[in-house]
Amino acid sequence: MELTLELAEKVLASQPFSVLLGTRVVAFGDGGAVLELNVRDDLRQQNGYLHGGVLAYAADNAITFAGGTALGPAVLTGGFTITYLRPAAGAVLRAEARVAHASSRQATCTCELFVRDEHGDTTLCAIAQGTVIAVRA
Repeated sequence: MELTLELAEKVLASQPFSVLLGTRVVAFGDGGAVLELNVRDDLRQQNGYLHGGVLAYAADNAITFAGGTALGPAVLTGGFTITYLRPAAGAVLRAEARVAHASSRQATCTCELFVRDEHGDTTLCAIAQGTVIAVRA
């Protein structure tokens, strides 16, 4: 099976939670994946910033998609950590993940999470690292 942006879009569209959030795959392949979602009021926490759980979701999913570029489409998150650097305030959340190292059964990936404001300026708000595991029948 060829791993293409179109396949990644179909996989994302099959995830009800990703559809609920309105997540988009904007880049996929060559050891990386980029996901975006529009920031909405119902995704904010009590202080008006994007909820940390939304950032964690985006990191997890972007890391797994990036890992899939190295391991194939049958993958699961083995675990990840996230560090919040500053509150996420902006119009669009962008999760940029890359494979740092891969074997035949697992990939270690990194992810940077940015928010883009209405003027196109971006701010790094979190970083994450995770392990993606190939699911074998």
